[in-house]
Amino acid sequence: MTTLPARPLGTTGLHLSEVGFGASVIGNLHRAVSDEDAARAVEHAWERGVRYFDTAPHYGLGLSERRLGRALAGVPRDEFVLSTKVGRLIEPNPHPTELDDDGFVVPGDLRRVWDFSPDGVRRSLDDSLDRLGLDHVDIAYAHDPDQLGPGAGLDALEALAGLRDQGVVGAIGVGTNAPDRVPGLFTAGLADVVMVAGRYTLLEQGGLASALEPARAAGVAVVVVGVFNSGLLASPWPAADARYDYTRAPASTIARARRLAEVCERHGTTLPAAAIAFPLLHPAVVAIALGMRTVEQIDTNVDRYERGVPAELWPDLVREGLVDAAALR
Repeated sequence: MTTLPARPLGTTGLHLSEVGFGASVIGNLHRAVSDEDAARAVEHAWERGVRYFDTAPHYGLGLSERRLGRALAGVPRDEFVLSTKVGRLIEPNPHPTELDDDGFVVPGDLRRVWDFSPDGVRRSLDDSLDRLGLDHVDIAYAHDPDQLGPGAGLDALEALAGLRDQGVVGAIGVGTNAPDRVPGLFTAGLADVVMVAGRYTLLEQGGLASALEPARAAGVAVVVVGVFNSGLLASPWPAADARYDYTRAPASTIARARRLAEVCERHGTTLPAAAIAFPLLHPAVVAIALGMRTVEQIDTNVDRYERGVPAELWPDLVREGLVDAAALR
């Protein structure tokens, strides 16, 4: 069985497959997935050569971690890299609801409690290991510290650094969809990697200045997620009701995405294929992670990745004013 090409994560000794499996979808993000279909998706991603898997307690109130751990239980532990996150503890909900209220189709008998303290970080990792059925995780990210307030991310990184020193985790970092709010975390000398969600894509390259270039200068690796901008770039021709940033896309954003699609078509490729290829051009980027809930989605996206796109596409997009020239240096 062949594996996808992998890139080294700095000097950590870890290597991430260039395409990773984003496991939020098997935590029932926006729609329910059966246990069987979740297991089938993970297993098929493995068969297609994916060796990096990303999850979090937040995803389905622990459901994603439980399902991912079961699905990977039968493969050699040293052949894959797994990341999870800290910052949200999963606790019994004192006021249970029928369904979770944070985007996941799961019962509301549990709740998320923000905690980036040293005790909270350690407890979060211990709980994740129990759900995953593992004795260690390769990467631990502080999850969305920008949402809690100043200092939360640094507190979490300092706690994670101690656990890294103890061998509990192999690498540590920050995961955020607002890198402009936490710029110092990438250059504080603690993080090995930063996960940037939705802010460095074919559609928008704001994360170039706020995250990727500072990370590169500091020797910090980058994992890019949300490359389809919540679905807007997932189809060859964006629909009028396409979603962007988890909500309905404005008409001006759809128009820009369609301009991108037209240029891709001129070069004999597609918008989703270019969206997959684009982040991997940057030297700081070690992987992208895609949310893929079905065998068909996995095959489609891995095939797009393997086919690649014509090199002439990128300068053409720059000339059209659709891609920042600095992204191609």
